[in-house]
Amino acid sequence: MKDLFNMGGPLLMGILTILLLAMIAWYVVTFLAYRNGSEPKAALAKLSHGKSLGLFAMIMGILGQLIGLYQAFSAIEGAGDVSPALVMGGLKVSMITTIYGVIIYLIALIIWLVLSVMVGKSR
Repeated sequence: MKDLFNMGGPLLMGILTILLLAMIAWYVVTFLAYRNGSEPKAALAKLSHGKSLGLFAMIMGILGQLIGLYQAFSAIEGAGDVSPALVMGGLKVSMITTIYGVIIYLIALIIWLVLSVMVGKSR
């Protein structure tokens, strides 16, 4: 797992991890505020912000892939002739940030769905 983190680029993978932690913290704080007497309607509105953080993480993952592809294509252009296996290896590495971003977004959707149902049931 640490190898994938480093291969994906510590900067963007670090940003994605910070977004994941911020999203989870947002959900926890919002749900605890609801449990302590916050309005259900306000809690549902605030829960959707966590989903937006997950979407932002997915977009950052795609941006990371595009930056990686640009760097790879620049290196290929400078090198001239490269093997297809090398190009495919670069594509594989560039997908790491996108996959991580999509996983974060799926986690955000699952948490949002579960908490929204819990808040909606008690209305």
